[in-house]
Amino acid sequence: MSELPEGAGAPPTTPVPLAALGLRLLAAPEGAGAAEVHGVHASEMADPSPYLLGGELLLTAGAWSDDPREYVGRLVRAGVAALGFGVTPVHERVPEELVAACAAAGLPLVEVEPGTPFAAVARTVWRLMAEARTRELRRVAEAQRSLAAAASRPDPVPAVLGRLAAALGGHAELIDPAGPAGPAGPAGPAGPAGHAQTSERAVPPQVREALDALAARVGGSGPVTATDTAAGWHLTAYALGRRAGSGAGGGAPGPVLLLAAPERTPGDHTIAGAAAVLLTLLTAPRQAAAAGARSAALLSLLLGGPAAEAAALLGPGPWTVAHARPLPGAGAAAVADPEAVAALAEGLGATLAAPAGAGGTVRLLLDRDPAPRPGWRLGISAPAAAGELAAADAQAAGALRRAEAARAALLRHREGGLAALVPPGAAEAHARALLAPLTPVQSETLRAWLAHHGSWDRTAIALGVHRNTVRQRVARCAALLARDLDDPDTRMELWFALRTLDTQHNSPVT
Repeated sequence: MSELPEGAGAPPTTPVPLAALGLRLLAAPEGAGAAEVHGVHASEMADPSPYLLGGELLLTAGAWSDDPREYVGRLVRAGVAALGFGVTPVHERVPEELVAACAAAGLPLVEVEPGTPFAAVARTVWRLMAEARTRELRRVAEAQRSLAAAASRPDPVPAVLGRLAAALGGHAELIDPAGPAGPAGPAGPAGPAGHAQTSERAVPPQVREALDALAARVGGSGPVTATDTAAGWHLTAYALGRRAGSGAGGGAPGPVLLLAAPERTPGDHTIAGAAAVLLTLLTAPRQAAAAGARSAALLSLLLGGPAAEAAALLGPGPWTVAHARPLPGAGAAAVADPEAVAALAEGLGATLAAPAGAGGTVRLLLDRDPAPRPGWRLGISAPAAAGELAAADAQAAGALRRAEAARAALLRHREGGLAALVPPGAAEAHARALLAPLTPVQSETLRAWLAHHGSWDRTAIALGVHRNTVRQRVARCAALLARDLDDPDTRMELWFALRTLDTQHNSPVT
């Protein structure tokens, strides 16, 4: 079963190197062991390409009858990462013609030995992907906390740039067209005119030239972000807004954040987006020193830092936390676009908007109940005091997941009801035990299916998959849980279990 596309703005899934599976390579083009596997699909069709997304390890026993060269050619055009051939019962050994075709086409070919079920290979891939994803999420969360802490220092701009460069293992700098006298100029160490820069690694001359060219492409009337590669380095530029002023251009171009890293991991985009929003706030000309300290403290709070100063800075409240993601078609890059986040915050009347977190979610702090916002899907917490924002943050995350499952523009956390009669600890323990047999994908499918009252078509549309895929997953859930999903009591119990883990721990079922 191949992996499905995740929701807009969700963090990308960490791939698994083919070599990590321990399968024998039969056709090993250069770099075959490092080929990245993004999913697993088993098929005996001569042309499985309509059912593939690209990046899969395709497993087959060779029951198809076709010219191996044509078969391999279709797989290469479909973007298959590697082909796994199961020996027996159809073939006693891997056909030499297939080995030659894969070698000629540059498609890695691995042998699945007799007695190794394809399901075991798939489980290994999903386990390794889950472990890698957990490590990457932890790295992103730690980097965001580090960035938030740096933003609260007396010299926040160079501190944030230094933490960002360290997190990416590369180079980060802020170019301010206003020159050294501009807001970013005096914050950093001496450097080229108009720069406030901190670098974890020096960049080669070719990368330096490419960075300067990239900086000229963003801001003003151009795009707010741009990417490039040079000498094997990955380059990104973020325009951090415009200076206040009159005229047709609406003010002079604002600072530009430039990043260069020799390697790129799935969480780097989220980390860079968080830093871009932080630096936008820190370099805004209208932001006085007191306002800057307040914003930094609140960002630290919302990104998981200490909350000791929250009550003194905010007042008693009540306050509301909102989680937002772009609606499908609105552009997943919106969560990393400082201007889009600023527009969302202004439209909702937010006191503060935090950058996209590990789940690709914008978090906002509000002093009033919001209305739906065009282009965004919102999950809203119950009103909370300043010292209770961590719980409100988890409530908003759960409300957003339910909104996505129901395809609603806005859903609010609901207090009380039958679920409130069960002690939280007991409810969580029961929910984890009940849902333990399910994978995250199965849990998400079950959540969407229950939210749509068992409608195959509406669930398929919400998840972006075929209705038969929904049927197969739900049937598998019923088998793993050993429950009759047509029983309303069973549906109610499962829904309460899913809601419990959503609301209390802001984490997917594992």
